[in-house]
This record gives sequence, structure tokens and C-alpha cells, in this order.
Amino acid sequence: MSMFPDNDSPTNLAEYSVSELSGSIKRTVEQAFDQVRVRGEISGYRGPHSSGHAYFSLKDDRARIDAVIWKGSFSRLRFRPEEGMEVIATGKITTFPGSSKYQIVIETLEPAGAGALMALLEERRRKLAAEGLFDTGRKRPLPFMPHVIGVVTSPTGAVIRDILHRIADRFPVHVLVWPVKVQGEGSGEEVAAAIRGFNALQPGGGIPRPDVLIVARGGGSLEDLWSFNDEIVVRAAAASAIPLISAVGHETDWTLIDHAADRRAPTPTGAAEMAVPVRADLEAAVSALAARLRGAASRQMDGRRQAVRALARALPSLDQLLALPRRRFDEAAAGLGRGLRMNTVNKRRAFERVAAHVRPELLSGRMAERRQRLADALRRVDRVVERRLDQGRSRVAALDASLRTAPSRILAKAGRSRDRLAGLVLRADAALAADFARRKALLIGQDRVLQSLSYRNVLRRGYALVRDETGQAVKQAADLSEGTAMTVEFSDGTIEAVAGKRAQGGDTLPSAPATKPAPQKRRPAKPAEAAADPPKQGSLF
Repeated sequence: MSMFPDNDSPTNLAEYSVSELSGSIKRTVEQAFDQVRVRGEISGYRGPHSSGHAYFSLKDDRARIDAVIWKGSFSRLRFRPEEGMEVIATGKITTFPGSSKYQIVIETLEPAGAGALMALLEERRRKLAAEGLFDTGRKRPLPFMPHVIGVVTSPTGAVIRDILHRIADRFPVHVLVWPVKVQGEGSGEEVAAAIRGFNALQPGGGIPRPDVLIVARGGGSLEDLWSFNDEIVVRAAAASAIPLISAVGHETDWTLIDHAADRRAPTPTGAAEMAVPVRADLEAAVSALAARLRGAASRQMDGRRQAVRALARALPSLDQLLALPRRRFDEAAAGLGRGLRMNTVNKRRAFERVAAHVRPELLSGRMAERRQRLADALRRVDRVVERRLDQGRSRVAALDASLRTAPSRILAKAGRSRDRLAGLVLRADAALAADFARRKALLIGQDRVLQSLSYRNVLRRGYALVRDETGQAVKQAADLSEGTAMTVEFSDGTIEAVAGKRAQGGDTLPSAPATKPAPQKRRPAKPAEAAADPPKQGSLF
């Protein structure tokens, strides 16, 4: 009896497939390390993948472990991983059977201690400052007396009550509160969304647009205030078109939003004091200014009144000013009647002088003279009309006589034109014939020159023209290599050939064909008439 089992195994160990063994290892590792905290330095981080997952490694001075953050966990992280950051990762260990590797699936991620937070904060501050988000030149002044104040803070804390109470004591205005989380996961996104939401309100809309914003939170540790160091919050504060007051923490607490805001308040109560003036102080100042204005106006009126009195004393009296004009008026009124009477007398005398020259006999003589002139003009018109009629009759008679003799003149002129046209046709035929003869002789001479210069005359003397596969003429033997196909043109036709091996001294040895060569394709010989002169062109007429 054999001491081995039926499968010829030397031991009694169970047999596993590779998949079963990998799965068993995966379950064992995940059960043993289902919740671990690992401290290490981020290495190989290149940002989230296109799928939303992030892949990198955690390392220390002696070991390295692969890490992955799934898309759902990555969106909930309070901090974004950065290359070289020392962090504490919380998650579970799992294996990847496809490559026999193990990795940590990270669920939460936080910097390793306050020192790392401060280093991250300083690095982020330098980055945003380099972009110009903290420049003092871009900060806007706060409105002196806002009508609406927007507050971004938690609605349940003591901060909002302090702000409302302080504003009510100093100068009651309309306050809009945008409730947000000021600590924990997602708080930074809510604060940035609130700032952008206030800026998105339109003036004159259903919800009034604030004139100034206050972002407030009570004091706390660096971790508690970390949401206000988030890059998205800082960029939203810097991009706000509404002046913004940062009131995060106590006077000793500094966050990045304090650098990006237009003003920083040491406390939320201080932010309320910056936003609105003291109403009682304004009323007292207005009352004092009103009293000063009334006193100044009264003093100015007194001074003006005294100046008017002094000027009035320097002016002459009314009787003195009107004495001379009144005298001129009286003199003119006294001479008005006398002037009217003299004017009437002068007009009557002028009328009498004109009337003395107007008599009936004078008018009758002028009428008779005008009648005589009219009769003479009528007689002259009659003579001119008769003369013009005689001239017209003579012209009509002359035209009638010329029209009666016109056909004979036209026929004679047409005959002369026909004879001239026939002569021009004969001259044109002779000129065309002479031109065709001249061109024909010129063409024949050029064709003879072309035939004399043609390479075919050289071929008739026993030479041949060699062309390569492309049809180009081969001028040197070096241009052909062994086995190259070519065509050889003679005077009576063309044959195909293959180049052989070139011998020393320029002689060419024919290569022995391995097989029976194919019959050469001969081109039909050109007729002998082609070499002769081309037939002469006949006359075109």
C-alpha cells in the first residue's frame, strides 16, 4: 500500500489555485487591518485621476506603502494631499490580487501635528500672496453708512447675536444672515458659496444686495479655524465685489481670509463697529453742524446787509438820477405839437407842387403818342411775317427740287461704292494669299532646321539611345547598376535589355542569364517616310 495520496502529493497539505490563495490572503489582511492609522510622507502624488480617485504612496525613512483615496472619500477630505506633506491617514489595508500588492485605502487624512499645519499654512500663504490676492492696492474702502449688511456665520452661535446686538445699539440697519457651518467637513465650501451668493444678488431685486459683508466666527484652535484657511474661501473673499470684513477668531488669531479681506476685525463685535457708525454720535455731530451752519448763515447775512447799506450810501439819490432824463422828456413833449404842424405843412406843399404838373391835356397827348407807337409796331410786325413766309416758301421749293433729283445721285454714289468694295476684296485676297505663302515657307524652313538637329539623324549613323525604367536618357555607365532594366532605341526600333556586370577599365561584361530570357518586345519600326520632310500643307483656298 502506497504512503502517498492518490494525487501523488508527498504531503497532506490542501491544494489551492492562485485565485483562491490570493482571495484568502486578501480576506485575512482586511480582517486583521480593517482600521489602521498610518503616519508617513506623501510621495508620488499627481492630483486626482480622471476617474476622481487619487493614487500615491506613504513612506518613511525605511519603508513605503501604496495608498489610494476613492472619489467619494476624496471629496470629503478637509485637506487636499500635497507632495512631501507628512500626514496621518486612517483607513484599511487591502491587497490587489492582480499584482500581489497590498495598499491602504484611506478614508480620512489630516496633517501630522500643528507643525505640519503651520508649514502647510505658510506654504499656502506664500502661494496666494504671489498671485496678488493679498495686495493692499486691491482692497476697497468700507461704505460709511451701509443700508444692508450681509453676515456669513453660524446661525446658532453667540457670534451672530453679538453682531446683531452691536449693530442695533450703534445704528440699526437691515441685516441679512447666510447660515453656514464654520467648522468641520464642507464648511469651507459653504462659506465660499455664501460669499459668492451675496455677490450674485442684483440691486433692486427681491432680496436687497448688501453694501458690506461680514464673515465671522468665534475663537478656537488652529484646527477649528482651518476652514477659513481653505484656498476656495480665500479666493472667494478676494473676488468679492462687495467690501468684506473678516472677523474670524480672537485678536491673536490670524487666518488667510484676514489677508484677502478688505478689513480685518479683531472680534465679531469689532466687525459690527467697523460696519456702522454710532447713530447718537452722528446725530450729535449733525446737530452741532446745523448750529454752526445757522450761526454762519446769520453772520453772513448781517455782513451782506451792512455791505448793502454802505453801497446804498455811496449811490446818488433817485431824484438826482432822474433829473436829466426827466428834463429831456419835458422838452421833447413840448416840441411834439409844433413838429406835427410843420410836418403837415411841408407835406401839403409837396402835394401841391406835384398836382400843378398833372393836367388833362398832358394826359391826352401822352395817350395819343402811345397809340401811334402801337400802330407803327403792328405794321412792322405784318411786314416781318410776310417776309418770313416768302423765305419759307422759297426754302420748301428748293428742298422739293433737290428731293426730285436725289434717287439718281444715290444710285450713282452706290455704284461708285460697289466698285471700290470689289477692288478692296481683290486686294484682301491677294494679301491673304501672300501672307499664307510667306508663313508656309517659314514653317518649312523651321522644320528642316528641326530635322537637322534631331537625335534621330545621329541614330541613323549607327548610334543608340539608352533609357532607364523611368524613360530618362542614361548618359554614363555609372548611372546603371547590375540587373537594371533599360530600353535601347535604334534608328529602326526599340528593344528592352538588362544591365550586366561592369568590367575593369570601363568594359561591360554581359551577365549569363540563369533562365531562358523572355523574348524582347520590339517596337514597330517607324516608316521611312517619317524621316523625310513632312508633306507640304496645301492651299486653304
